[in-house]
Amino acid sequence: MSIIDGVVSAAAILFAMAAAVFPRRVAYAVPVVLPLLVLGCLIQFVLENFYWQMVPSYVAIVAATVSIVSRTRNETSEATGKRRILALIAPVGVGALAMLAIVPWSILPVPKLPDPTGRYRVGSDIFRWVDQQRPEAATESTSDRRNVVVQAWYPTEFTSGRRWVYIDGLDRLPSRVTQVPRLVMSNYGYIDTHAYADVAISAERARWPVVLFSPGYGAPRAFYTGLVSDLASRGYVVLAIDHPYEVAVTELADGTVATPIEDFPDNDAERYMTEQLEVRRGDLRFVIDQLSRPEAVGDLAGRLDTDHVAAIGHSFGGVSAVAAAIDDPRIKASVNIDGTLYGDLPSRALQRPFLLLESDHAETGHSAKYLDRNRDLIQHLQSSGFRYEIVEANHISFTDVPLFLAAPARFALAEFIGGGRGPVDTQRAANDILVAFLQEPLGGPPADVPAAAAHHSNIHGGRIP
Repeated sequence: MSIIDGVVSAAAILFAMAAAVFPRRVAYAVPVVLPLLVLGCLIQFVLENFYWQMVPSYVAIVAATVSIVSRTRNETSEATGKRRILALIAPVGVGALAMLAIVPWSILPVPKLPDPTGRYRVGSDIFRWVDQQRPEAATESTSDRRNVVVQAWYPTEFTSGRRWVYIDGLDRLPSRVTQVPRLVMSNYGYIDTHAYADVAISAERARWPVVLFSPGYGAPRAFYTGLVSDLASRGYVVLAIDHPYEVAVTELADGTVATPIEDFPDNDAERYMTEQLEVRRGDLRFVIDQLSRPEAVGDLAGRLDTDHVAAIGHSFGGVSAVAAAIDDPRIKASVNIDGTLYGDLPSRALQRPFLLLESDHAETGHSAKYLDRNRDLIQHLQSSGFRYEIVEANHISFTDVPLFLAAPARFALAEFIGGGRGPVDTQRAANDILVAFLQEPLGGPPADVPAAAAHHSNIHGGRIP
């Protein structure tokens, strides 16, 4: 919420509440106050665009004005019984509208993402690739081939006049995007992603280490912008992947906006998730294949250190990262952030450095499957590993989603479902640990992972024995 949003909304709410409580006094001020309110609404509309959150304020202004005029007429002329009753009831309704006008502002029209904390600015580019070797299993057409959509976030010293829009298909969104109603996202085109378009990658290094990022099940890559942009600002090329027909919304190479096509059996979710894991595993493998093709990566050609690639992900994305790392020796390290393993992963031998990064067990309520299967994977680990639990972080704290709410609403929500640490602190702590963990596997000097974790309060864990 900008200052002008807050001023206009607060003025409308105060006007309506005053009309409900002190209608006679407010009646004298209407000739002055009402034009100022209308002018404020017009200025807000011109400078800030139309926000649906303003509609209850508009209604409250109109209702308060009508109530005052109606009451004044009743007092200056002979009124029928019905009109007198309406005049008495109207202030109650206006007061209720005034209170109601506060509620929409619990959801921010344009969320503010945290500034990246690394020493580099962040550039970005989007690649919409088609894997001609894989048919698209989710669609009915036998000629469809698998699309993989990747947004690259990379370090740069440059700026430009253009920044990337927060989410794909903003003008063609489905009714819900991972349970977030389309109406809520109507102004997300104004979100500052902190990523410049049309800028060259930093020349400080000849080639930059690469981190593949796979989102949670159904979640768009956009919902992790705070996390991945910050990681890129610290000196990594982060490739955030959309997995079409599973992700809530993404734009394919031909401009089609793809939404979920699910064949989710009621009694065999395990089989479905295991099959979907194979699709994601193929997507990550295909992304690595593309990195060595100059025509595929555009201006990043020759600047990616394909000998030092890591795979990380959140929730089902973390599972995908582990699956890809087990099968593809080109992946030098993997990170599972809060993901429940599927298929034969718990019994497979992971031979690369591994990090399990977790939200608060008490707040998230990790399932027995999550706990048992990650325990089994760790027991089969044949390389170095770490495990950390971030206290007072819940499952969605690694995403931008809590930032869609205003601070009071986030606080109230945290009282019910946890996550009081907040997404900004959670993501910073996660990235401090990630950077320390990835440094050596991705070609840098050894780093002290426990020291990075200890820099933050209430983070439990350490090296896996």
